[in-house]
Amino acid sequence: VQLQAYGGGLVQAGDSLNLSCAASGRTFSSYRMGWFRQAPGKEREFVATISGSGGSIDYADSAKGRFTISRDNAKNTVYLQMTSLKPEDTAVYYCAAREGGMRYSASAWARWGQGTLVTVSS
Repeated sequence: VQLQAYGGGLVQAGDSLNLSCAASGRTFSSYRMGWFRQAPGKEREFVATISGSGGSIDYADSAKGRFTISRDNAKNTVYLQMTSLKPEDTAVYYCAAREGGMRYSASAWARWGQGTLVTVSS
């Protein structure tokens, strides 16, 4: 599966932003999807994940209550709705795919999109 993330941009603190990740291939529903982010000078960190069926979802503590991950298997797309954005959410956001169970470490995810930059100004 090949991934392409888009939807990033410059917003103000408190604003909302919706990211999308389009996947190619016929087996999208068999992949667990995830969103990660990487701020300048920091390691890539887990944000949210959703199972192939959409029935299992998990978030990083920093995302709980503000971000919502969802997927549309008919459109081969996974989404990340972000609300109440904070300057510390500024990062390049990546979508990722893996076969198998949940892993929080970026190194366990084999397939990555190119990333989309989210900048939150104070």
